[in-house]
Formats: sequence, C-alpha cells, structure tokens
Amino acid sequence: MRIVGGEARGRPLRAPAGDATRPTADRIRQSLFDRLGQRCDGLAVLDLYAGTGALALEALSRGAARAVLVEQARPALEAIEKNIATLGYADRCRLVRDDVKRALTALAARHETFDLVFSDPPYALRAAQSTLDLLSTLGLLAVGARVVLERDKREPAATPPAGYALVDERSYGDTSVDLFERQIA
Repeated sequence: MRIVGGEARGRPLRAPAGDATRPTADRIRQSLFDRLGQRCDGLAVLDLYAGTGALALEALSRGAARAVLVEQARPALEAIEKNIATLGYADRCRLVRDDVKRALTALAARHETFDLVFSDPPYALRAAQSTLDLLSTLGLLAVGARVVLERDKREPAATPPAGYALVDERSYGDTSVDLFERQIA
C-alpha cells in the first residue's frame, strides 16, 4: 500500500497486522481521486473509520490544508500515527481516538466544517445511511462538500438527505463507492 498521487506519491503506508482493518486498495483510491480531481488544494478533510489513514493522507499529499482522522481500534491508531509521522504531516493532521458518533458530535460542538469526507466503516456496521444522515444533521459539511461512502455492495445505497445529491456510484468487486455532494443552499 502506498500514496498514489501528489507530493508523497509512491511513499509506502503501514497497515496494522491481521484482517481487522480493510484498507482502501491503491487502485480504488486512484479511481476515486480521478473522480474527485487530482488536486485537493486547501480542503478540510474528515476521514471516518480511518484504518490506515490512507484516504486523508492521500488528500494531504494532493494539497489538502488539514485533516481530521477518526479511529478507535488501537492497532489502526498506531499505524495511522506512524504513517502521519513518516510522511511529515503531523502539523496538518489531528487524530481523534473515539467512535464516529461521539467524534462527530464533538466536532460539531466545535463548529468545525469539512469540504471532503471519507467514510469506510467495517461492512458489518452497514453505516452508510446513518453516517450521511449524521453529517447532515450536525452541520459538519461546507456548501459544495463531497462525501465518499464506501460500503459492501450488498448494502443498499444511502438515500441523500434534503440538500444533498448522489453524484456518482461505482463498484469494485465487493465494494461500492458512493459520492454525495452538498448542494448550494
């Protein structure tokens, strides 16, 4: 696993041992950033169920201004910390050690907003709809923000809340990747 674009292109990323973490494959990340645009200049990024941190770190490599990564599993947290340090992104990252619902509630209480959100939960959680609804309800997304939801292709796609649109949906093996956008209010 490696960074596939931007200033850190080709740099390796660590993943925790075992199969508890399912990192987004390099080819899926490349395809995703082909759709999002190769550059993420100045964006505020939120990476939920961060795993290795690959999605947020990829965005930082491509010019994002800052990233908040949310993870609660200790082995994944250790891998993320090493990846952030190895890439030299500590000044642009904040790692939140908590479950997603509590972390999002705390971020909303701080009036934080994000331009790009990645959510790649364990498939068994079937969390696509609840994550999108929570992001919308808590007001964490800037106008025009994009939300990338990875899910098991057998899980139904999330229904966009009012003010959001599904702008792209792709499948890669057992994985579906849905791209939502917050519409201009």
